[in-house]
Amino acid sequence: MPVTLERVTFEHYEPGQPVGIACPRLSWRFSGSTKDWRQKSYDLRITRDGKTERVHVDSGESVLVTWPSAGLRSREQATVEVSVTGVDGVTTPWVTAKVEAALLGRDDWSAKVVTGAEQAADEAKTPIFLRKHFSVPQGGSARLYITALGLYEAEINGHRVGDHVLAPGWQSYNYRHSFQTFDVSELLNPGENEITVTAGEGWYAGRLGWAGGKRSIYGSRIGLLAQLEVDGAVVAQTDETWEWTTGPLITSELYDGEHVDTTKPPGRWSAVNVIDFPKGALISPQAPPMRRTQELPAVEIITTPSGKTVVDFGQNLVGWLRWNKQVDGSGTVTIRHAEVMEHGELGVRPLRVCKATDTLVLGGETKGHEPKFTFHGFRYAQIDGYPGKVQLVDFTAIVVHTDFERTGTFDSSHELVNKLYSNVCWGMRGNFLSVPTDCPQRDERLGWTGDLEAFAPTASFLYDVSGTLAEWLHDVAFEQLDFGKGVPPVVVPSIFADRAATFSPSFAIWGDVAAITPYDLFRAFGDDKFLSDQYESMTTWLDKGVRRAKTGLWDPENFQLGDWLDPKAPPDSPAAGQTNTILTADVFLIHSTRVLARASEQLGKSDAAQRYSADAERLLDAFHREYVTPNSRLMSDSQCAYVLALWFDLAKDAEQAAIWADRLETLVRAEGFKVSTGFAGTPLILGALEKHGKLPVAYRMLQEGKCPSWLYPVTMGATTMWERWDSMLPNGDINPGEMTSFNHYAFGSVAAFLHSVIGGLSAIEPGWKHFLVRPQPGGSFTHASVSIKTPYGPASSQWELSEAQDKLKAVVVVPPNTTAQVVLPGLEQVVGSGEWVFEVDWHKDASWPPKALIPPFTQVVGTDPL
Repeated sequence: MPVTLERVTFEHYEPGQPVGIACPRLSWRFSGSTKDWRQKSYDLRITRDGKTERVHVDSGESVLVTWPSAGLRSREQATVEVSVTGVDGVTTPWVTAKVEAALLGRDDWSAKVVTGAEQAADEAKTPIFLRKHFSVPQGGSARLYITALGLYEAEINGHRVGDHVLAPGWQSYNYRHSFQTFDVSELLNPGENEITVTAGEGWYAGRLGWAGGKRSIYGSRIGLLAQLEVDGAVVAQTDETWEWTTGPLITSELYDGEHVDTTKPPGRWSAVNVIDFPKGALISPQAPPMRRTQELPAVEIITTPSGKTVVDFGQNLVGWLRWNKQVDGSGTVTIRHAEVMEHGELGVRPLRVCKATDTLVLGGETKGHEPKFTFHGFRYAQIDGYPGKVQLVDFTAIVVHTDFERTGTFDSSHELVNKLYSNVCWGMRGNFLSVPTDCPQRDERLGWTGDLEAFAPTASFLYDVSGTLAEWLHDVAFEQLDFGKGVPPVVVPSIFADRAATFSPSFAIWGDVAAITPYDLFRAFGDDKFLSDQYESMTTWLDKGVRRAKTGLWDPENFQLGDWLDPKAPPDSPAAGQTNTILTADVFLIHSTRVLARASEQLGKSDAAQRYSADAERLLDAFHREYVTPNSRLMSDSQCAYVLALWFDLAKDAEQAAIWADRLETLVRAEGFKVSTGFAGTPLILGALEKHGKLPVAYRMLQEGKCPSWLYPVTMGATTMWERWDSMLPNGDINPGEMTSFNHYAFGSVAAFLHSVIGGLSAIEPGWKHFLVRPQPGGSFTHASVSIKTPYGPASSQWELSEAQDKLKAVVVVPPNTTAQVVLPGLEQVVGSGEWVFEVDWHKDASWPPKALIPPFTQVVGTDPL
């Protein structure tokens, strides 16, 4: 199949999304299976203002190439055509993409922010309805530029504008405030038109935080900012001429849910009030919007022991319910959402101070009803007050999340591991609603930095998170450099502006997101702008944010969260694990310093690179003096300590590394292959074992089924990743700890091992220009496949063992303009693009399965791998 261009994109915007950058870089992704194809040159045709520029560039670059023309002006549209020529002389057909600039500056806005009557700052706010009648003399190219202090949903002439939900999403509003651009040309009529907008409190003015939280963190008034233009001329904009009222939507809160009275008509329309413009800079975000992405039917109607009706949708998800039919009658229907059942009843205790309840007063229209400005994390919905018997077809679950492109897949012969992988993906979907959050169901749902630091490499394989995390890291930097005074807040966006000393503590791992995550994204997507944009944040964290002892290591009196949620930590004290928290912090400090040295080198800052490299060596020496005995034992004799030391290459020589690897194997076997690590060690333990020659032990850990293990939740019916290994106890009790979520992505970082070791795909060069294909079969696996849509095109690795398990067959797909290093038993070869088939001799590991170390004279019984 000849090489063609699959699509052209600009920066990290999804195709068709207006850009907020005057000179957006271009990328094109290939398809085709031509062997060893490489790009030699590319040609561009840029048509703007009726004139076409032609550009020829002799270059093999195809990802994020420089914009070749003058910068785009606000509102300007251009047509970009791309064709490339390979070293074989063959030229691809032209591919066309359109790019449009959004409003690029504050001066482009003439609209004002409007609102209704003032509401109490410390109470739930009633959503408001706003409208404007306007005239359009004739048709043309129409754009609606719109955002809210809160959330909005717009209609023009009764037709919904766009398909976004919960817009404009959540940002650090004091620094950056997103707006959206919609093409509404088809919604306008010549003559009279009406725009109506519903606006609710959302993250801006709603309640955020646990233990009752706080309301109106960014402001106490719901507001709307909208500007409708036809052919660049304003025909309607929010100002004093708009009207507002309230109606059937009584309250709509993120945590507590939505209350609708279908019998209540709109009130009297009144003149709006004009309030202050948004504090933060208005931006057209690279992050994709939140959308409805899937619908799930009910699978079972449950009658609980207490007589309640609960609908099971078969999957823990994030979103809401849609009413599928008209329900007449009177009274109020109450829908309460939860992730699990506990002994036959809805398990609501983990929700804490979060009602997660939608109510609807009957008497008006119900068919097609969906909540507007709330979301729930749930699998089960308890329905009270419903006339008659609830049927499976009465409600549909609507799945909602940031609508980024799915890029990574994995499949294997092990069905439980496949289910684990599905749980990882669902957990990520449910926790990426505008920002990466810890959980989607209780009174929290915050952008915890430590969770994302652990999960970013996995997230970057599963989905194209480049735009989403680029925007989030900008918030990290703004919050860190202003609110945190050099220290990233533990949650971003920060909701603790009045409590900086308490909620901007100097924590390793959580703070290391500033240094580590930009480099992880650079590795994943090949864009060093992640590094240049975040460089001040990266350096400030290490130079000012870390509170150090005289050795340069962490101050031992600085409290650390350490290996958070170590399974042996008490339920009410998740930081009190087996590993010294300062040791954990110091390992990450060394790693972050090395990362910053590499980032500095990449950006051409050689002096800084040398300084941070030398700092890392001094810190490593101090680490050994502090924590390593003369016989190479670590002072914290725990799985996590050895995992971190091995993964981050802290050994002085190969002999010491081997001693640490043997000790880690002993500790793992002594635990019966159950997990004994938390947030710090868990993402790395299987990789550390493989890296240091202990692959059978890694497979045995992966296939363990007793708690704590990756497969234990799967055997308990989990459909997402859990916060605690034992969020649900074997007897069906919910973990007694106050902090118990059944949808947390952090431990889903195990998927990195599935991708890189079992499937065998990992990047060698940033952005997958050159990558490794090295599948390593083990355990009871007989086949596996992994794929990723790289910036160049699809790459994949698929392998299977022969029936006699004496041959290994591998099928490798390499996208055009890239190369892959294929490593199989007895074979090592660099190949170019195309599909390649290899078959080599295979020798089954005679040591499988490794055995646990069971003490004599005990009742402990070993388990078999699942």
